[in-house]
This record gives sequence, C-alpha cells and structure tokens, in this order.
Amino acid sequence: MPVKEAVFTPNSPPPLPFFSQAIKSNGMVYCSGQVGVDPKTGEMVEGSIQDRTRQILKNMSAVLEAAGSSIDNVVKVNIFITAMDNFGAVNEVYKEFFSVDPKPCRTCVAVYQLPRGTDVEIECTAAL
Repeated sequence: MPVKEAVFTPNSPPPLPFFSQAIKSNGMVYCSGQVGVDPKTGEMVEGSIQDRTRQILKNMSAVLEAAGSSIDNVVKVNIFITAMDNFGAVNEVYKEFFSVDPKPCRTCVAVYQLPRGTDVEIECTAAL
C-alpha cells in the first residue's frame, strides 16, 4: 500500500496543479485549504462570509466522502479569516456542520489576505 494517496472528486473545486484536494495516509485524510468556490461554476460564491463558509464546508464534505471518511470524522480544523469581526458569523455556519460530539480541535486565526481575495479559508484533518 502506498504511503500516501491523492483524493479527487468533481464535487469540489479542482485543485491547482501543485497540490491535491486531499491526501490519505496512515488512516488519516489531510484536506487542503478550501475557499468558497462553487464547483459547478468555478466562481467564488457571492454574498456573505456565511455563504462562502457554507460552500467551503460542503466542498470539504465532498472531498472527505470521496476519501471514504466524513465530516463527522474530522479531528482538527484550521480556519483563516481576514477580519476577526467575522468570527461569530463563521461559527454560526460551522456549528451546522460540526454538531456531533466530540467536536474537532480547532484553530481560527486572522490573516492579512487569502487566495482569490476571499475572506475565509478552511482546512481539516479527518480519520478514515
């Protein structure tokens, strides 16, 4: 069995050519950071940070399912936002997806800027 295996699903935006949507290795799934892109259009979701957060978590769920896991198996989440004022708004959507106990460990940091000019990016690690 290979040490690592790339994961791909058309139900999430395709990765740039220098990284994978996710990698499976040693019983874990490591998902790359996602921004709020609609996989059908390839465009950033318009609206609020909550709309983009919801799209990210839908995309991430699709990647996890393609890997043979699920959002309920996530053990660690890293969230990057461009303004800490959006912390509460992101949390409102986050709790829609992460409702099963125990909740994942999590980090949320404010950063100067993110790809495609967005205001939120999320990555995660899950058990298979």
